[in-house]
This record gives sequence, structure tokens and C-alpha cells, in this order.
Amino acid sequence: MAQAVEEWYKQMPIITRSYLTAAIVTTIGCSLDIISPYDLYLNPRLVVKHYQVWRIITNFLYFRQMDLDFLFHMFFLARYCKLLEENSFRGRTADFFYMLLFGATVLTGIVLLGGMIPYVSESFAKIIFLSNSLTFMMVYVWSKQNPFIHMSFLGLFTFTAAYLPWVLLGFSVLVGASAWVDLLGMIAGHAYYFLEDVYPRMTGRRPLRTPAFIRSLFADEPVVVARPANIRFAAPPAADDVQQN
Repeated sequence: MAQAVEEWYKQMPIITRSYLTAAIVTTIGCSLDIISPYDLYLNPRLVVKHYQVWRIITNFLYFRQMDLDFLFHMFFLARYCKLLEENSFRGRTADFFYMLLFGATVLTGIVLLGGMIPYVSESFAKIIFLSNSLTFMMVYVWSKQNPFIHMSFLGLFTFTAAYLPWVLLGFSVLVGASAWVDLLGMIAGHAYYFLEDVYPRMTGRRPLRTPAFIRSLFADEPVVVARPANIRFAAPPAADDVQQN
């Protein structure tokens, strides 16, 4: 069992493995009181006035208490982050990292701007960790890129992947979780999907082209499609045989 888990972990692509490891270590560290969540949450005042810039990153690593909700989000992170990196972004690690960077920036910007809007500022002020939202963004992007895959929710009913974010949003509401967290992930995911997939088809321009300095951080290997061994191709027929036929 331990060997199977180790193999599964080693086979994860680099970004998925790094993010999953950081999230689990951070959450376990907080559960054991090794790390304080008060040193991790997003606080613009502390970032600007006290130069605690790490909060911009660490608020995406903490997934609250280690309960059933934590296990659900670890499953979503391991599954859909891995599916995106291995399929849609295969051989494009820099582009995948840039997608996460774009999503984190959009989510942070929404929370900061929402905190300045009357009537909704109190709701946004309660959102101090965006890890769940970033995970939900990956689920949304995957569902948009694979809309016709058939899925089942807890064996109760089946649906296509295009409706997966809405099914999960409804489940969050049923269990009493805040819908704001999932909605933020959907907004960030749709922004990325539109700018990366829809807008280029409409205009021929790609606004989310990955910067060169980010590409320089990753040495992507070319995708090689292996041909099955022991396959022999027949030689083409001779010219005389063609004329006789």
C-alpha cells in the first residue's frame, strides 16, 4: 500500500506535486500548532504596512481544518490539477504555472476590490484564505475544456462535466458552506477560459501569452508519441504490380 502511494506521488507532474505537498504540509503544520494560521491569512494592511508579503502566497496553501471538507479539496486538487497538467498543458509547464498565477491574481484582486464595495464588503472581509477558490478554478477550467465527459455524483445521478462546477456549488450550499468561495473560483476560471480559449478564436489574439521570464524557469520537454514496438509496415507495391492491377 505504501509503495503504491509512493509511486502515485512520484508520477504526479511537478506543479501538481509541489502544490499538493505544500498544501498538505501547511495544513498539517497548522493542525499540530507548528504554524499559526494567523501568520498565513490574507491581510492587505499587514502586507502593505508591515511588508508581510508572504501572505499573498500562503493564503493559497492553508485548507482550514483537517476534516471531510479538507479531504474533498485534496481530492479535487490532486485529480483536476493533475488532469490539467498532464493533458491540456502537457509539455507546457510554464503555461500551467502562468494559469495558476493568473487565477491567484484575479482572486486576490476580487477580494481586495470587494472589500471596498458597500453592502458586500463584510462578506469579502470574511474571505481570508483563497485555497479553496483556486482549487475550484481548476475544476471549472477542466470542465470547460472537457464538457462532454459523463460523470456521477456520489452514485446518485449522472451529468456531463460541463455541469460539474454547478453540482459542486449546489453541494456546498446544501452542507452549509459559503457559496462565495466557489463562486470566486468560477469567476476566475471563466476569466481564464474566456481569455485563453474563447477570445483568441474570436480575434486571433492571445492576451494571456506566457511571459518569457516565466518560460525560462521551466525546461519543458517535447511531447513524444511512442510507436508500439514490433509493428512492421508493408513495402509499397512495385510500379509493375500497379500497372497489372
